[in-house]
Amino acid sequence: MEGAAAAQAFLSNAGRLLSKEYQHLRGVGGQVAELRDELDAMNALLVMQSEADDGAVDRFLQVCMKQLREVAYDAEDCIDLYTLRIESRLTDGVRAWLGRLLGTLRSRRRLACEIGALRARAVAISERQARFGINRDALRRFAPLLPAVLVSAASSSNTDDRRRLVGIEDQANALAARLNAPVGEEAAARMAVFSIVGFGGLGKTTLAMEVCRRLEAEFPWQAMVSVSQAFEPSRDLKALLSDLLRQVVKPKTADDRGIKEEAALGAIDGLDDNGLAKRLEEVLTNKRYLIVIDDVWTVRAWEVIESKLLENNKGGRIIVTTRIDTVANACSPDSINSHCKYIHKMEPLKLEDSKKLFVSRVFGSMDVSYPKEFEDVMGDILKKCGGLPLAIVSIASVLVGYKSPGSKDKWDRVCKSLGSQMESHPTLEGMKHIVTVSYNHLPYELKGCMMYFSIFPEDYVIRKDRLLNRWMAEGLVHEKRGLTLWEVAESYLDKLLSKNMIEEAGHLEGLAWKQQTYRMHDMLHEVMVSKSLEANFLSLHGGQHKGMSCGKICRLSIHTDIDGAKRNDVDYGGENDYLDMQHVRSLSMFHLRGQHKLLKNLGSFVLLRVLDLEDCEGVTNKHVRYACNLYLLRFLSLRGTNITKVPWQIENLEQLQTLDLDYTFLTELPETITKLEKLEHIRFSNRDDFWGTMWTIPRGISKMKALRVLRRVTLGNDDSDAAQEVGELEHLQVFVVSLDDRKAIVDEDVLRNLALSLSKMCSLRWLWIGHRRSDDNNSKQKQVLNFLHHLPAPPRLLQTLWITGDVDGLPGWIGSLTHLVTFTILDTTLAGDQLFGILCKLPNLKSMYVTWTHHVRA
Repeated sequence: MEGAAAAQAFLSNAGRLLSKEYQHLRGVGGQVAELRDELDAMNALLVMQSEADDGAVDRFLQVCMKQLREVAYDAEDCIDLYTLRIESRLTDGVRAWLGRLLGTLRSRRRLACEIGALRARAVAISERQARFGINRDALRRFAPLLPAVLVSAASSSNTDDRRRLVGIEDQANALAARLNAPVGEEAAARMAVFSIVGFGGLGKTTLAMEVCRRLEAEFPWQAMVSVSQAFEPSRDLKALLSDLLRQVVKPKTADDRGIKEEAALGAIDGLDDNGLAKRLEEVLTNKRYLIVIDDVWTVRAWEVIESKLLENNKGGRIIVTTRIDTVANACSPDSINSHCKYIHKMEPLKLEDSKKLFVSRVFGSMDVSYPKEFEDVMGDILKKCGGLPLAIVSIASVLVGYKSPGSKDKWDRVCKSLGSQMESHPTLEGMKHIVTVSYNHLPYELKGCMMYFSIFPEDYVIRKDRLLNRWMAEGLVHEKRGLTLWEVAESYLDKLLSKNMIEEAGHLEGLAWKQQTYRMHDMLHEVMVSKSLEANFLSLHGGQHKGMSCGKICRLSIHTDIDGAKRNDVDYGGENDYLDMQHVRSLSMFHLRGQHKLLKNLGSFVLLRVLDLEDCEGVTNKHVRYACNLYLLRFLSLRGTNITKVPWQIENLEQLQTLDLDYTFLTELPETITKLEKLEHIRFSNRDDFWGTMWTIPRGISKMKALRVLRRVTLGNDDSDAAQEVGELEHLQVFVVSLDDRKAIVDEDVLRNLALSLSKMCSLRWLWIGHRRSDDNNSKQKQVLNFLHHLPAPPRLLQTLWITGDVDGLPGWIGSLTHLVTFTILDTTLAGDQLFGILCKLPNLKSMYVTWTHHVRA
């Protein structure tokens, strides 16, 4: 499958190069065309292999497919090296262009030889298949999987609740009653810890979440954090406690206590474990809280976490989920003397409940009638799923597109592929086998997106924009007529969610934004890691993967282990000395505290497209300079690092599509950033001064035509040209801008041009506009935002609008925003019915937030 993606990338690159000066090198243009034809055939074969039924691909054919993948990889590398070393660049003048043309003749000839050799390899593979009598009908034995008729994500909440709770509703009622009941005197002297223990895939996390939902009124302060098998206190405890704090300051109630609590929380990024534990105690003392510690694997991990949790005599509760009985007993020792009062053992679903869950997932409702021809095979499938909800849902997702009469043959084939490991009792290998069957039946374009989750650590929570932008940068998202690549990527994500291959992990929330996050079930994650390593989709190093050998590395993911976390220079004892970095296209590092050896050698990653160093504390300004020489880079994340400056050489990254600089120590960006004409997504914020520090929109921003997201920028007195140019960003969907008069009065030309620009933004969906006032009381500057009344036309497609600062009444055009869903206004003065008189005209408005208002006159 991954080879299919590589072949597809080569095809698009080859087509691009054939139309440029590359074809002027005699003989090479024709060879590129021939190799493109060979890769086109390879791509078709690799797709057929991906969609073939289990058993249709024998061992020899697998070897041939692996060889085809290697040719596709090498062909893509060949084209990228041309782009890097030979192709003219936008910054080249005429003299530079001639110098490059003459100076690269030898490289061009070498490239011609390499392309010829690649084509010869492709032809040899085809001849070898023919010589050994490979039957391509094996790949066509069964029709490829048709697009499934998926259960809509917009189904009614009642239906979703019934599906989720099949077989565990009684357990949820019983456990909720236990948690809400008073504890005995012995247990009152310590935390009341309730453990949910059971096999992977039984629904422990689902049960814990449902109990929390039912007890929102009784326990307003709630939080849920995941521990995972790879939990290491010295590395992960601080993040876990920070996550707990950010969740519990927002009680599950309708009043404004959460806002006040969050404001009182203050900066916590600089606190150590003990400081975070103390702050947690301050927030939760004498409050009724309910905290879920999910997926605890060792007694040691629990003991470390427990030592940081407060004792509470007001009825606080902890729920721990685990697969291991000894861990459950350590978490809830009171249960030993009280007949397991605080330990809930999960059991597999009964056959009747298994059937309800399966039918609801396949046919949309557990009460629906279905063809009787499915009855017997359904029973066989459910026996092989062993009562595990994850297994049932996984297989149901495969069959959801085959529920009409006459589809029984497909059900029979899926049933046969399940094996018999789960019939007598659940086993780890049996569960993995069933999950693998579900993966095997995905459309080929989704398989690469699924394997991509193996790059991240187990139980890692991934933001939507980070995931989708990485998919696009890696070439895993294919163009579709009438849709942007982002929209196609969103459709992939929706399909994986509908097929229950990934799950929503909640929203990351701030005062002005909310972003969905996702994670993968740990069982699925184990399978994806295995698949990725087998297909050479990924190379993992560090932690439990330390010392693993690998071949040619295409994607490299570094997971810091405990030894590395304690050293200043993390080199894994020289493990990386033998790694071949020449072919690496993606480099990701997680939990990095010190200086990793690879950071000092970023220059060796000549073909790198994705560099993700989010939250790596060891990244310095020097490393940013190294990264600015990676000309093929498409995705660069330095989010959460300690960098203080971006050099002017950022202009070298002509292919860059995503630049994430959130939560750094940056205060400004160089004007050369306007040279990045392919940049679509830029995020910027200062960790110490989130609301106060923004970067000034530079002149020349109109050249950045691809921009979709432009956050935390400012316009001041001398920025009239920039205010005008921003209106030429026709694809801009998210715009966060502040008018700054702290140095001088904001010029009227700036306001006039910004009004014109806003009226031109036909694609704008999200607008945050604010005013940062000077310290004096200059009346002329008091209501800078009054320019909003003079927009020639409003951005009609706005869905979210934030206004922060004083304005003389709401602009009337807000009432015409028929797509507006969320409206917020802060720090302003309104009179009479200026607020509701306009907002009542909005047919789709769902949420409104008004606060810090100076005065509302009657």
